[in-house]
Amino acid sequence: MTDLAQAGVLVTGGNGFLGRHVLAELQDRGAGAIFAPRSAEYDLRDRDAIVACLQRYAPDVVIHLAAVVGGIGANRANPGRFFYDNAIMGIELMEQSRVAGVRKFVQIGTVCAYPKHTPVPFLEDDIWCGYPEETNAPYGLAKKMLLVQAQAYRQQYGFNAVYLIPVNLYGPADNFDPESSHVIPALIRKFVEARERGDERVIAWGTGVASREFLYVEDAARGIVLATERYDGAEPVNLGAGREITIRDLAETIARLCDYRGEIVWDAGQPDGQPRRMLDTSRAKESFGFEAQTDFEAGLRRTIDWYLANHPAEVLPAGARGA
Repeated sequence: MTDLAQAGVLVTGGNGFLGRHVLAELQDRGAGAIFAPRSAEYDLRDRDAIVACLQRYAPDVVIHLAAVVGGIGANRANPGRFFYDNAIMGIELMEQSRVAGVRKFVQIGTVCAYPKHTPVPFLEDDIWCGYPEETNAPYGLAKKMLLVQAQAYRQQYGFNAVYLIPVNLYGPADNFDPESSHVIPALIRKFVEARERGDERVIAWGTGVASREFLYVEDAARGIVLATERYDGAEPVNLGAGREITIRDLAETIARLCDYRGEIVWDAGQPDGQPRRMLDTSRAKESFGFEAQTDFEAGLRRTIDWYLANHPAEVLPAGARGA
């Protein structure tokens, strides 16, 4: 058990999509001191920068959220970068945190670490039962190696490193850049822009038959902070909502919520990614009392409302890159 009121907590990636919500949750739960340095100050790929950061803040707890991420297109375009940057940041940060005497290290993993054909719902014990889906394997494997490191450090050094596996996240202030966004913000942007242009059809990637599970970002932040307080185990823990939806149904739902009434055309020449994704979330409930609370459609409405309020005039030409 970690008493946050008595702890200094360093959050990497604290200025990102998930990080902002984790910082807010830590504040709400009365963390003693919260540090969220920017990457411009400390490049986490550089060992000397990590050492300097840890010396400056001397945290009791490190929550490592920082990552280089993106959708299928970004993963296909940057496999080397996604592998190296994510692996080296986590490996060096965990090692230097151990050396610096950090009392607890919370590593955020990825659902992309699971094998391509994991039985649904994904159990944490299935994470080693095969190779990840090819389009995001370099990213998924880089993050999975940090689970190995966490468990090895616990075994050899008694280092309290825990590993959390959130499913796909969504919510207000997500990344809506068509070059690097995930499926929900990509589809929201497509349908809003198509509606504004009066397009009769929207082209979406893949066949639409693949399924995904989505966790509202505020729920994810709450789960991470609960685990920081209450979980000290060696085994990885899934963070999810326990619901599965096909990409086709997702697209139709988002189109309806965006008031887009044209046709959705599926480009089967583009990859679907992993065939199915849905997590078993019982370990999180049993270990630290986490359950998702946000209704999926309500979360989508909030995300769409945020996009409309913050990007009212941002419309790309027809034919811009797909989801």
